[in-house]
Amino acid sequence: MLSLYNTLTRQVEEFKPIDPPNVGIYSCGPTVYREVHIGNFRTYLLSDFLRRTLEYNGYKVTLIKNITDVGHMRRLDEGHHHGPIDPVIEEAFKKGKTPQEIANYYTEIFLKDEEKLNIKKAAYYPKASEHVKEMIEVISILLKKGLAYEADKNIYFNVRKFNNYGRLSGNTLDKMDNLLKAVRVSLETDKKESIDFALWKKAERGRLMKWDSPWGEGFPGWHIECSAMSMRYLGRNIDPFDKPSTSSGPESTEGLRVNGELKCRTIDIHTGGEDLIFPHHEDEIAQSEGASGKKFVNYWLHGGYLLVDNQKMSRSKGNVYTISDLQKRGFDPLSFRYLTLMTHYRTKMNFTFEALSGAQTALYRLRTDISNWDKPKIGCAEYEQRFLDAINNDLNMPEALAIVWELIKSDYPTSAKAESLFKFDEVLGFDLRANQESGVKDQEEKIPEKLMAMIKEREELRKQKRYHLADQLRNKIKKMGYNVIDTEKGIEIKKIGRL
Repeated sequence: MLSLYNTLTRQVEEFKPIDPPNVGIYSCGPTVYREVHIGNFRTYLLSDFLRRTLEYNGYKVTLIKNITDVGHMRRLDEGHHHGPIDPVIEEAFKKGKTPQEIANYYTEIFLKDEEKLNIKKAAYYPKASEHVKEMIEVISILLKKGLAYEADKNIYFNVRKFNNYGRLSGNTLDKMDNLLKAVRVSLETDKKESIDFALWKKAERGRLMKWDSPWGEGFPGWHIECSAMSMRYLGRNIDPFDKPSTSSGPESTEGLRVNGELKCRTIDIHTGGEDLIFPHHEDEIAQSEGASGKKFVNYWLHGGYLLVDNQKMSRSKGNVYTISDLQKRGFDPLSFRYLTLMTHYRTKMNFTFEALSGAQTALYRLRTDISNWDKPKIGCAEYEQRFLDAINNDLNMPEALAIVWELIKSDYPTSAKAESLFKFDEVLGFDLRANQESGVKDQEEKIPEKLMAMIKEREELRKQKRYHLADQLRNKIKKMGYNVIDTEKGIEIKKIGRL
């Protein structure tokens, strides 16, 4: 029995899909104006572990992950602006590119980073820019129902008209003081109340990304994007997708309405980071349920924050890291995957390079330990049951990982341990079977040029008898995942955890 913590009810509940064995998951994807950082990838790994756990339990999963390639803020206009600048357009100005070129470039990097982390491909990665039609449909329905209003070509959701607002985050209307403190300072002065949020914004002069609508040229608000795309791919009665794709999805001419009315069903699971609970997911619920008259999502799963050296990630602090940053320091991206397994997804995770180095050592040791095992045969039922109980207990991956190491150290035949471990790896996602079959030596990576330069520098320092500085470099090299061993014949370079 799989149980999950539901943010909506604030308790662990038995998971009951709407249409078993099919399960639909909507995962809030990236805004593609720069490389996605490791804090975001912790959340995407949560979705991957969830998906793999569901499949391990025999469910057929359709996971949709959107790409936000439409800026939802005002653009910088000739150096004068008020409030936040649209990040997609700002990056385009800096690089001398169009917003779409910027979005496409960083989308490709994001998809490659997911591959490096062995995150299974979503069924589709719908782009916001290609689903404005569906957004306009939902907005039109909200206007018709009196849940939204127009003000100077801008469309706003009237929060007071939606009685259940605040159930997810706790920012209910009867807590108005707290709600107003939580809402971002708004640029608009034409709203009826500060708590109302934008569904559609009038395009300012010279804006590049804009679309025609019944209310004139403009662009969608942030929250409406996910409502429209989740309805498009999971809220309609469509067949499960057979093949994963990096495209936006199948062509649709019928939109979201049937005979003029919105026809959609409740979604099984919606995932995202803890920071999206309010206002993004709260507003998704309001506009989706307001338009459809049905419950939007049954289970909401949110991943905890990722801190760096016990501090919030901030570009001003210089502690925002990407997957490419980790690789430049000599780390295998899968070591970050391993590291995230060591902390429960709902708990704050503190990232340090020392911890990442430890995770990399453990991962390499795992690969080394199984390199000479016999071919898989009958597994270890005791450990398989314990592993299943752990992952089904609200995705308790730290406990599952501990069970893996207990299995490895056990006295069972290696053929039995291999059978069970490779089953576990369907959830863990380390591709251990491929590593075992090809052999550990084939997995050795080419030593990075930066690392070789450091090794040569260390040798020069030793020749100059500046041993203290040489030892400092040796420690830096070790943090990058390599040991430098001095022998009579010269130096040996070994990746930590490798024989």
